[in-house]
Amino acid sequence: MNFSNSERLFAAAQKVIPGGVNSPVRAFRAVGGQPLFIDRAEGPYMWDADGNRYIDYVLSWGPLILGHAHPDVVNALKRAVERGVSYGAPTALETELAELVCELVPSAEQVRFVNSGTEATMSVLRLARAFTKRNKIIKLQGNYHGHADFLLVQAGSGVATLGLPDSPGVPAGATRDTLTAPFNDLAAIEGLFNQHGDDIAGIILEPVAGNMGCVPPLEGYLAGLRRLCTQYDALLIFDEVMTGFRVALGGAQEYYGVMPDLTALGKVIGGGLPVGAYAGRREIMQTVAPAGPMYQAGTLSGNPLAMTAGIETLKAIREPGVFEQLVAGTTELCQGLGAAAEAANIPVYQTQVGTMFCMFFTDQPVVNWDTAAKSDTQKYARFFQAMLRQGVYLAPSQFETGFFSTAHTEGVIAATLRAAEAAFQEIMDQ
Repeated sequence: MNFSNSERLFAAAQKVIPGGVNSPVRAFRAVGGQPLFIDRAEGPYMWDADGNRYIDYVLSWGPLILGHAHPDVVNALKRAVERGVSYGAPTALETELAELVCELVPSAEQVRFVNSGTEATMSVLRLARAFTKRNKIIKLQGNYHGHADFLLVQAGSGVATLGLPDSPGVPAGATRDTLTAPFNDLAAIEGLFNQHGDDIAGIILEPVAGNMGCVPPLEGYLAGLRRLCTQYDALLIFDEVMTGFRVALGGAQEYYGVMPDLTALGKVIGGGLPVGAYAGRREIMQTVAPAGPMYQAGTLSGNPLAMTAGIETLKAIREPGVFEQLVAGTTELCQGLGAAAEAANIPVYQTQVGTMFCMFFTDQPVVNWDTAAKSDTQKYARFFQAMLRQGVYLAPSQFETGFFSTAHTEGVIAATLRAAEAAFQEIMDQ
């Protein structure tokens, strides 16, 4: 494959954009080489600036559950653009999408739209503190909730520690009320409540961790968190920016049957356009201005283009049988990848929840950040590059999740599995 145009574009980008990219994982630092610059996309495919075509399992990091440039979404957006791109005033579209969210997400009685997942999580935690009149938040190691200062926290090596800033520029004081514990460790959470229970506003977590690969909760873990939050009058907050409408139509809370008090949403609800939201019980949401005293605002919140794309996307995936077919296709893909790895005698540990999946290059179960970090990242990098040469675009990091879409047909799955067989063989031959 020729990548000369991507190389030229990356060189130009580095002169005017830090690192040449606008989000770090795009830089390919974890897998080597230089990032591809994408020219266009349609269905399950992307084409780079050199004309190379790839089957895409990143799908803009999850939002494109209908694939790229779905005709219904594109046509609706064309009509919306002709009516104006932003008003700074209410529209019926906001209510329509909010009604869809409340219909599909079990715990959602009211919704406030924002512009990104980071805005959703920082706002929902401000709401939790305002409602409970408490300060401390529990965050889990390996769970990512955006780049707000108090959420960029690194957990210690013990069972649970006070948070330490995980990025230069984050003052220590910003994280003093952020407590951390390992994912899937209920005893650690119990210890934090025993020590700080009267000042814990809530727990925020990805119910299926999607930012250390795809790591499901252990049996009883989410129910245990629900019990502890109820016991201590704290709020259980699910960050379903990634899992919302991805692991089930109603998200992880539907899939596992555990109801949070508040939920952060994003990605799929905007159909690929910038969007975020937080939702929850009416009693709590009425704390948000102008209904209540907690201030949060946004010039482009509820943007008509994002609302339009979200409405079309949610309407499409709630059609009878659509989501079941999505899950069946994801399962077929994962089973085929596992068989290809086994045939090549390369140990992998696979996870799948709904339409999210991951292949860890390790022979041990992955249940938290410590076990995920034991994966062979160099072997994943070789697999990534081999798949790229075979025309398949995977996440450029071992610790990211793969996504499936309605555009990934039987033929696309078959082509992916042929590519995987060739990629595993290439690794064996190295």
